[in-house]
Amino acid sequence: MPNSNAKLHSNHRGGREAGRRELVSRSLQSAHHCLENQDFGTAYAHYLLVLNLAPELKSSVKETFQFTLFKWAEELDSLARVQDLFNCYEQALELYPNDEVICNSMGEHLFRMGFRDEAAGYFHKAVKLNPDFADAKENFYRVANWLVERWHFIMLNDAKRNLTYLKAIENAVRSGSKSVLDIGTGTGILSMFAKKAGASSVYACELSKTMYELARDVVAANNMEREIKLLHLKSLDIEIPKHIPERVSLVVTETVDAGLFGEGIVESLIHAWEHLLLQPK
Repeated sequence: MPNSNAKLHSNHRGGREAGRRELVSRSLQSAHHCLENQDFGTAYAHYLLVLNLAPELKSSVKETFQFTLFKWAEELDSLARVQDLFNCYEQALELYPNDEVICNSMGEHLFRMGFRDEAAGYFHKAVKLNPDFADAKENFYRVANWLVERWHFIMLNDAKRNLTYLKAIENAVRSGSKSVLDIGTGTGILSMFAKKAGASSVYACELSKTMYELARDVVAANNMEREIKLLHLKSLDIEIPKHIPERVSLVVTETVDAGLFGEGIVESLIHAWEHLLLQPK
């Protein structure tokens, strides 16, 4: 009797596997037929079914799936079906989370629609996945030119200004300010000054996704990624202990330019004083 039950279960599993293979085969045939007829939306749906039923086929159908996705995305874009377009890319990235070509294409759509900060994130990821991907590198540099304010370059090359900040931070840390929050960190230069000055805890927040990613790269290049906690947040949204574990004893910021009030720096500093800074006794 046990042998009979085992045989039934084996036959049942075999039947399900045969059914799966048959459905995958039919869906692939339907996808190819739809592509021949330029019915990209239906072909895309068939490929989604195939890849969910048979993930072992990811490598073999990857290029055809990409082609189908991009063609269908072009149609959705022309029809102004923005949410459907983004949904397709999200589905594709769930299946191929480390595909630089899909990331780059997603970034291109975002950039054309005006979402430049978000586009930069996808271009950056594509370059990280494949540093030799020329299209992604060109796209990232192009969008960075839109997003990185020119005064960043002037400021970073102002040796006198930077030395003044360095000395001020060193004096504050040596006077007992051992925990530091850098508001609007940009490239992360002030955070690195604080850490090199001897601060035990350094936190930095940056609202711009592009500048946040840039700061991560700069901090990592200086071997400080474990010593400086970077937050992709507006300073007004920082909560203790959710984002940082303690009130800090020093706040530094370099967001004082022509956009002083437009950037909300006054509100940020008031918030830091009331909620994030240690109060004097």
